[in-house]
Amino acid sequence: MKIATYNVNGINSRLPVLLRWLEETAPDVVCLQELKAPQEKFPFQSLHDAGYSALWQGQKSWNGVAILSRNTSIQEVCRLLPGDAEDLQSRYLEAQVQGIRVGCLYLPNGNPAPGPKFDYKLAWLERFQVYAANLLKSELPVILAGDYNIIPTETDVYKPERWLSDALFRSESRQAFQTLLNQGWTDALRKLYPQERLYTYWDYFRDAYRRNAGLRIDHLLISPSLAGRLIAGGVDYPVRGWEKTSDHAPVWVELADV
Repeated sequence: MKIATYNVNGINSRLPVLLRWLEETAPDVVCLQELKAPQEKFPFQSLHDAGYSALWQGQKSWNGVAILSRNTSIQEVCRLLPGDAEDLQSRYLEAQVQGIRVGCLYLPNGNPAPGPKFDYKLAWLERFQVYAANLLKSELPVILAGDYNIIPTETDVYKPERWLSDALFRSESRQAFQTLLNQGWTDALRKLYPQERLYTYWDYFRDAYRRNAGLRIDHLLISPSLAGRLIAGGVDYPVRGWEKTSDHAPVWVELADV
C-alpha cells in the first residue's frame, strides 16, 4: 500500500501536474495540502475520472486539504482539528481509508516570528500534540501526513545557519516535532534514511531546485502498528522540475500488506 503527501500549491492551477503524477506513480492514498480553492471549486470530476475518490475541505484563496483514495471509498472522521471551536482555517482532515486512519494536515507557517502568526502556529501544535496522543492511545493504525512547516533537524535544510530565526526552524517548532516523536510516532522517511539529506520543498527563487537548496518540511508520521509494516519510501524529486509545478515535491511511503 502506497501512501503519499503532496502540497500542490493551488490544485486547479497545478491540476495537469497532479494528474500526470497520479497516472505515473499510482499511489493508493494521497493527502493534498494548500488547495487554494473553495469547496465548490475542487476538481472532483477530474480526479474521479483518474480513478480516485476524494474527500476535501476547501477554503477560498488559501489553505485547504484533501484525501484521495484509488478505486476505494473514503469514510470521513473529522474535518477540523479539535480544541478550538473558533479556528475555522482548513488545515486538518481525517478519514478511514483502506483500513488505515489517515490524518491530512497543513500546519501553519508561523512567519514572521515572533508575532501573532507564530503564536497561532504554536497553539495549533499544542492542540495537535494532544490529539495525536489520543490517536496513539486508540491503538489504531494511523498515519499523519502533510506539510508540517517544520524543519526537524539541521540535516533537513540547506545551510541551516540561514534559517535560525525562521518559524520553520525555530527551537519551539523543532521541539514540538520532537514531542510528537517522543509520544511514539515514527518519522517514516528518517527511519528509512537516517542520515541522508532529503528535501521536499524548494523556493521558486534563486534557482533553488537546480542547486538543491531545499527543506524537508513534508512528513509522514506513522503509529507503532504501521512502523513494522514500513518497507519503502522516498521523494518524487523530478516532479518539482516539471512545468508549472508546485514548489513542493510529493513524498511517499509503502506499507506491507497484512
